[in-house]
Amino acid sequence: MRILVVEDNPSVSSMLEMFFSKEGVQGDFKADGLEGYEAYKTGNYDLLILDWMLPGMDGMTLCRKIREQGDSVPIIMLTAKDSESDQVIGFEFGADDYVTKPFSPLALMARIKAVARRAQKNEPVSDTIQTRHFMVNKETRDIQKDGEKVESLTPKEFDLLVFFLNHPKQVFSREQLLEQVWGYQFYGDERTVDVHIKRLRKKITGGDQLFHTVWGVGYKFEEAAD
Repeated sequence: MRILVVEDNPSVSSMLEMFFSKEGVQGDFKADGLEGYEAYKTGNYDLLILDWMLPGMDGMTLCRKIREQGDSVPIIMLTAKDSESDQVIGFEFGADDYVTKPFSPLALMARIKAVARRAQKNEPVSDTIQTRHFMVNKETRDIQKDGEKVESLTPKEFDLLVFFLNHPKQVFSREQLLEQVWGYQFYGDERTVDVHIKRLRKKITGGDQLFHTVWGVGYKFEEAAD
């Protein structure tokens, strides 16, 4: 695995370099956002780790520029910002995961491996999902609801929607959703799931009637009969 880390804290970079060496991971380290962007353009990376606050170009701008090019390379944001609004911004810009400082290196490595495994998995043979209201092409990532195109879903919001479409009426806890959609045993904040559900409800017309909160348990997706 080859990982680009854009992080301006030498202590964090040294720690990650040590863990990468133990795990057999090749790490390229940059301390400036502009240098990181140039490295990304010339390299062929399996995963990116971007600090939020960087000289030259901040991590969120770097993440957005990469997604605007249509690149789905997994991106993990590494930051001291831990509010729900900060997470919303990170996911909206296209991040696949969000790790707050201080963090456990072992937990971060677990997330790196899980995100990379998900990225390497082949999609099922069928690229199309059709339900009462939705038509989704998983290859092109096009979404239609009642014949109208749904725009601006982030990669992880798309993955969560597809998971729900494949499991209608089933109730999932936050931990189960993190494991199934994010692909790792949960080490962090369960608000990650809540943030994504809120975004789907907001972006998809009638989302409040589709993504249901099951109090004390988690969430389920159900399309009511017409």
